[in-house]
Amino acid sequence: MLDTRFPRIKGDIGNADSFSFPVRKSVIQGAFPQNIVRENPKTLLPLFVAAAIQLEKEGAFAITTSCGFLTLFQKELEIALDVPVLTSSLFLYNEIRPTLPQNKKLGILTIAASSLSSAHLVSAGITDNPPIGTTENGEEFTSAILENRDTLDIKKARNDNVSAALQLQKEHSDLGAILLECTNMSPYADVISKATSLPVFSILDGLNQLWREAQN
Repeated sequence: MLDTRFPRIKGDIGNADSFSFPVRKSVIQGAFPQNIVRENPKTLLPLFVAAAIQLEKEGAFAITTSCGFLTLFQKELEIALDVPVLTSSLFLYNEIRPTLPQNKKLGILTIAASSLSSAHLVSAGITDNPPIGTTENGEEFTSAILENRDTLDIKKARNDNVSAALQLQKEHSDLGAILLECTNMSPYADVISKATSLPVFSILDGLNQLWREAQN
């Protein structure tokens, strides 16, 4: 997990109540949202690898991260670990897209479109040109998370996410579903789906799938 102060409401990956199975967290000191999203996070990679190895030793059946931009760490973590790794919801893209009608696209809603690079997409195996929406122009969500504030106006954050999703839908009439890049967007998945009348997917969908597979 990143080193954060903002509230982790139910649905957020950092809230244990978001899961129906037990979770264990390891916070990487100094891994602030700004460092990971706006800057080069590679300097922190050894800390993430070490923490993941320790979590595996403690019995973790799978490893995830609390930031979609850490898709860049997927390969290194896979090499270091013997358990499944899902660093980002972006890795769900190529599983979801084929399930949509041929004339529909899977859009990505991100906390920072200006920082979501082709490197992030390619590392997740996304080689086409997906529609991308962002909460960067909102009032609360992006700024509160990336500035690592100790408060979060949940109503404003919810409105930012819904507004961004509606804008994405307005710009792309062929939008068939939305994938939430940011792990902090998961609490708003249902309200986004209701507002857009589209299926909405988050990192939690992938983690729940890993849990089900672990039970078989």
